[in-house]
Amino acid sequence: MKPDTGNPESRNNGRTCLRLAGLLAVAMMLAACSLLGGGKRDKATIYAPDPRVVADPAWPTVAWQLAVGSPTAARMIDSFRIAVRPTPGELQVYKGASWAKTPTDMLQDTILRTLEDSGHIPAVARQGTGINADYKLVMDMRRFEAAYAGAAVPSATIELNAKLVHSVDQNVVASRTFLHATPATGTDVAAVTDAFSRSLGDMAGDVAGWALTTGDAHERGAHGADTR
Repeated sequence: MKPDTGNPESRNNGRTCLRLAGLLAVAMMLAACSLLGGGKRDKATIYAPDPRVVADPAWPTVAWQLAVGSPTAARMIDSFRIAVRPTPGELQVYKGASWAKTPTDMLQDTILRTLEDSGHIPAVARQGTGINADYKLVMDMRRFEAAYAGAAVPSATIELNAKLVHSVDQNVVASRTFLHATPATGTDVAAVTDAFSRSLGDMAGDVAGWALTTGDAHERGAHGADTR
């Protein structure tokens, strides 16, 4: 007696189910690859503002050393995404564009380079690099965004609070809030990032000049007019 091989129609249905299951598995694998980066992506443009600030001859030439700390900032502010505020209560980001560095890194780098290239201070470095700094520059970034504020084009807006701290006694010598809002020449991202480059340069120049002037005044007050 021959074994029962089953209904041919049932066998065909089973093969069809197996083929469908195989196709479904392949589709799921392709979808997973797409999520992991194998799929097509829109190209993103990376912007790297690099302003160069010329020292003001009126800045004092000092004999002390300065450590520049990394600014603190909220996570939404200190992001590689380029923030834009179309209305006062709404914050978005530009699609397909990003910064090469975070805003706090850009600001710290620009201030450091401004002071280093100025020739008005013997030594300046990032806080924690080991120099025997007489003063510390402590900063908190409050805004770094393209803000429309009711205008037709946005302004590259940077708001920063800076404190100059005397290292010996940890006293705050002075504190000041800086704000720069540079209008862009258009609404496209390239025009906006160019406005940010100008705002960064203006901010770095203001902070550097303020730190030198404020520290010099403190030294003169502490040690008399003769600071040699």
